[in-house]
Amino acid sequence: MTKRDLSKYRLETQLALAGRDAARFDGAVNPAIHRATTVVIPDSDDLYGTPKKTYALEGMAVQEALREALVAIEGGAGACLAPSGLSACTLALLTTARAGGEVLITDNVYGPTRRFADTMLKRLGVTPRYFDPRIGGEIAALINDATCAIFMESPGSLTFEIHDTRAITAAAKARNVATILDNTWSAGVYFKPFEHGVDLSVQALTKYQAGHADAFMGAVLSATPQWAERVRMAYKQLGLGASPDDAYLVLRGLRSMSVRLERQSASALQIAQWLEAEPRVARVIHPALPSHPDHALWKRDFSGASGVFGFVLKPVSAERVKAMVEGYEIFAMGFSWGGYESLAVPNDGNVLRTATTWSAEGPSIRLSIGLEHPDDLIADLAAGLARLG
Repeated sequence: MTKRDLSKYRLETQLALAGRDAARFDGAVNPAIHRATTVVIPDSDDLYGTPKKTYALEGMAVQEALREALVAIEGGAGACLAPSGLSACTLALLTTARAGGEVLITDNVYGPTRRFADTMLKRLGVTPRYFDPRIGGEIAALINDATCAIFMESPGSLTFEIHDTRAITAAAKARNVATILDNTWSAGVYFKPFEHGVDLSVQALTKYQAGHADAFMGAVLSATPQWAERVRMAYKQLGLGASPDDAYLVLRGLRSMSVRLERQSASALQIAQWLEAEPRVARVIHPALPSHPDHALWKRDFSGASGVFGFVLKPVSAERVKAMVEGYEIFAMGFSWGGYESLAVPNDGNVLRTATTWSAEGPSIRLSIGLEHPDDLIADLAAGLARLG
């Protein structure tokens, strides 16, 4: 079957069709799950140095379908699956890093990515150097002959700053430096990194793509065939693989992602606007709100917002915050997000900074808005705020 061009279709249609090939799957709408290691090779000439599949670690039909679907949605020349979002981040970093080199990393990066950079990258002779998320084109002053990559995340974990990605990638290309962007928040839907000059896009498919809090997976998407081959070789050398069962769950989750994102985005914005009017809340950190300091950049570069944002309370004791979050009836505490369930996590202890300073009027909370009715979620939040006294 000739691979059809999905670019002419809208998102909902792309998500329904991407990666599907009834002829390849014996007429089935969904791909088969092959739990395989050995691939039998009848021709001895195909055992070595062949482009044909000789081992199942890189994936069979279901992983191939998911890779095709991800490229159809976000763009780029290829995708590599990883067993988790963090492993996708580390794969991208290891693909670009070199001993004696330096990686510039946004100061608001996902905590485990920072931990990897500060431990394993350093042991491998690669120096992480952190930069202000709002640096924009001024990052050119930080780039030197040792710089091998720039790692971005927009919006940033926990504090939701938006990069001027175009300005950063322009500065990087002028010095032939690779750029990586963690694009998990937008689910590859609301921000198109390759249109902004990014070389490698990282996603935690555990979040919105899987959508049901029951599968780990990540992906690295590449802007060009050359980058796709570099990532694929690093993937093989690291011995990474992605579970066929989890790939199936992520692919199934993709089919309904546009509906879920639309609902979760609308609910999150409604809740964020409600929180802005609450007297116990000092500020709400949601890029789609005009009050967000990077709202103009978000409006320029993004086509929408997901359901994850934060808010900062006015000064209040830790005991009152504990009573607030532990007393919710709908919101639960948990470290993932993007599923159908709503989560609320106090994050003061997890905001780490070395290049900038994070200051807040009081305790900060991250919310991931699920598929519950927004009025019920607002009532739950209102009851929690009342517990602050």
